[in-house]
Amino acid sequence: MDKFIYKKSAGITALSASMTDFTYKKHAHKEYAIGVTLRGIQQYHLGGSLQSSSPNGVMLFNPEQTHDGMAYDASGIDYVMLYIEPELLLEATRKKDIMNFSTPIIYDKRIKQSILSLSNAVLSEKDEAICNELFLSLTDSLFQTELSTNYKKDNALIKKAKDMLHADLDKVLKLDEICKELNVSKFQFIRSFKAHTGITPYQYFLNCKIERAKKLIEKNRDIYSAVAACGFVDLTHLNKHFKSIYGTTAFEYMSHLN
Repeated sequence: MDKFIYKKSAGITALSASMTDFTYKKHAHKEYAIGVTLRGIQQYHLGGSLQSSSPNGVMLFNPEQTHDGMAYDASGIDYVMLYIEPELLLEATRKKDIMNFSTPIIYDKRIKQSILSLSNAVLSEKDEAICNELFLSLTDSLFQTELSTNYKKDNALIKKAKDMLHADLDKVLKLDEICKELNVSKFQFIRSFKAHTGITPYQYFLNCKIERAKKLIEKNRDIYSAVAACGFVDLTHLNKHFKSIYGTTAFEYMSHLN
């Protein structure tokens, strides 16, 4: 049986997941995603190659790094994941520039234990002070190990396109208008965007709408206002797409946060 439980504390979202039949659709997060495979083998496509995380594998995803996700076989997988805003990581590490993890999967007992301690604290709703201390311990473990490289910024066209997409998340995608503004053909734009991000403009736009809905649900605890603010037809429409990325419906996600 597939099970996804989310909790949030100290600005960090923790996920405890068990998967058998479920498969994540291709997507990306604005946050860093850092997790541990507890049981089974977790597989996902990342950067054009298939990754496999065995038990005790530490998975490191950079912001906006496109991936999917599935269990290797019918025995399924159990894992935990932490979602951390880039700004929060910068504050904790006292770094000025965003860094990217250079290795997608590592096997490091200290980092694994730091992730498990923090995820357990968030999921069991420990005091924020404890979560903050455990988060600082995790960042120290991560950056005392040579895992990071300098962040590679988007080129000017892709950055402008992303800004335009984010500006219209309550509407439908207007590809022709974007291409006219950028002075490129729509086919040239789709090809270039996918080459840089790993997903099409429509997939990116839809992911951003879902992510915005998630933020609004966390902030307002009002699922229907999120439906309206993000331009979804109705709650069923939002739930369908929300589940493809987060494994649970928007309503179930909200109930976990309360």
